[in-house]
Amino acid sequence: MLRTVGDEYLQMNRANWDSRVPVHAAAYDLDAYRRDPAHISSVIRFDLPRLGSVSEMDVVHLQCHIGTDTLSLARLGARMTGLDFSTPALDVAKSLADDTGADIRYVEAEVYRAPDVLGEGHFDMVFTGIGALCWLPSVGRWADVVSALLKPGGRLFIREGHPMLWSLADPRDDGIIAVGFPYFETAGTRFVERKTYVGHEDDLASPETVQFNHGIGEILTAVTNAGLTLSSFEEHTSVPWNPLGPSMERVGLGEWQLHDRPERLAASYTLQAVKDQV
Repeated sequence: MLRTVGDEYLQMNRANWDSRVPVHAAAYDLDAYRRDPAHISSVIRFDLPRLGSVSEMDVVHLQCHIGTDTLSLARLGARMTGLDFSTPALDVAKSLADDTGADIRYVEAEVYRAPDVLGEGHFDMVFTGIGALCWLPSVGRWADVVSALLKPGGRLFIREGHPMLWSLADPRDDGIIAVGFPYFETAGTRFVERKTYVGHEDDLASPETVQFNHGIGEILTAVTNAGLTLSSFEEHTSVPWNPLGPSMERVGLGEWQLHDRPERLAASYTLQAVKDQV
């Protein structure tokens, strides 16, 4: 365990994500977005039935990384702002937007500072993509940020890895998958992961991270305490990367699930909530 004193966790995680950028820029097939003006990411495509229309909505994508989901939402008609703490990631995101003619505003800031740099009450929707909350030490602070950014009646939309999944250790040699990490929010767990979630040969230059799990009850409580009313919560057996090696199989739309009795694992969830009217 690592006590998250000051911004030690933040510095470590930023260095890690900076080192991921060239790997992800090569692996995400950015040319598909340049070739086809209708191309959208598999993450957004998975949730199209739940998103509804975002046309003419002011949407902020928190922890936007290199901007593929941000661009995808812009292509669905949203007026997009992307926020991330990684300068190299935003450089790639801005370049992709420029290459595709997308009018997207990108802002560099740590997520807890979003209301300071973007202002309060300006957005119809806050979007958070998969693999975001695990980098934040307090889900309560995150929910307060979401509430501050939204207009009254505005909507939170998040698809995220399930805390049940984040608590699992790598499969053992005998194929058994066991709980190895905290399910509930703690001071953080230090990892050394020399590879990222896409295939690549060279090790990451900055492999150390601090990650944080948040139980479903903690997440729902944080959202409601921040003045949002839950409107939809759906758990899924799949997730858009392979987190458990040979225990998983591809199932379409870029998703992976357990090949044996996938109903055993809640791998991800989609949550929607609406900010209460003043």
